[in-house]
Amino acid sequence: MEPTKKMLIMNILDILRRYTDADHTLSQKDILEILEKEYKMKAERKAVRRNIQNLIDMGYEIEYSESIRMVPNPKTKELEKNIITSDYYLVRDFTDGELRLLIDGLLFSRHIPYNQCKELVQKLEGLSNIYFKSHVKHISTMPETLPQNPELFYTIETLDEAIGKNCKVCFTYVEYGTDKKQHKKCRDDGSIREYIVSPYQMAAKEGKYYLICNYDKYNDISNYRIDRIKDIRILEERAKPFEHLEGSGGQRLNLAEYMAEHIYMYSSERSRVTFRIVKPMISDVIDIFGMDVRFMNETETHVDVSAKVTEEAMFQFAKSYAPDVLVLGPERLVKRLREDAEKTYRVYADVNYS
Repeated sequence: MEPTKKMLIMNILDILRRYTDADHTLSQKDILEILEKEYKMKAERKAVRRNIQNLIDMGYEIEYSESIRMVPNPKTKELEKNIITSDYYLVRDFTDGELRLLIDGLLFSRHIPYNQCKELVQKLEGLSNIYFKSHVKHISTMPETLPQNPELFYTIETLDEAIGKNCKVCFTYVEYGTDKKQHKKCRDDGSIREYIVSPYQMAAKEGKYYLICNYDKYNDISNYRIDRIKDIRILEERAKPFEHLEGSGGQRLNLAEYMAEHIYMYSSERSRVTFRIVKPMISDVIDIFGMDVRFMNETETHVDVSAKVTEEAMFQFAKSYAPDVLVLGPERLVKRLREDAEKTYRVYADVNYS
């Protein structure tokens, strides 16, 4: 199809998108050459300048430089000032660094299926220009054997709609068996189990995506892996208010506070926990628990930490980092860890080495 003059403005915008940024600019001559070579369109410099100004008037952020040249007037032959514009580039919504950060977030995410992750990376690349060098080579080395749930994005959209409407949802939930396949959870009689929940928020943690909600049969807070949710549908019934649930403290959901207290996304009682760590772990503790932790009783080698966290999460944290982490309180958690350590010791003591 022969290009028309009406297409000129869109082709110029496409050229600016594909070929320019703050480090890569184009002159009017450059734009004319690309128009002729790649778009089979001839135009005059005045037309390029006029259409770029039209794009600016339409709201596109296009930067350029101005210089003054003295040129003779064709009639009077006297030298007159002429403003020359050049070095055009389109200001990006995202810097290359920001796009790389978003792409790396996708590559390190374990809840997005391979093909969908690859498509998202390609879409993010399209937000930059031909000079953008992303980490696409890493996507080809991602194992395609990662969990695949083609319903993932539909589930996210449905949950977003349900949260916005303040409605409950119903879904089935899958877990892996020894055959390495996903199976829907069933009741004792073998029938497929349906979950009715009040959804409150979706949140990412440790490369996984969770739904913070209330399971309808109980009055506490639950977390479900979104990539394991299937067959979701919105119900007409209104969701339970979060502040009416046990463990909410009568307050609406504060996501930042909730994530800091649920470091492993276990739903259990929240407590003020005190534990002793070796000093090289201070940075790790701040990374995991956030800036609200309190340090006290510092020595040359150790320091005590106070943090508000769910006891189940603290139980797992203490086990993972033992013996560099020693829980000091509450007493029931110390007792549980001691019993677990003794049980672990007995199991290993009975191992027959051959």
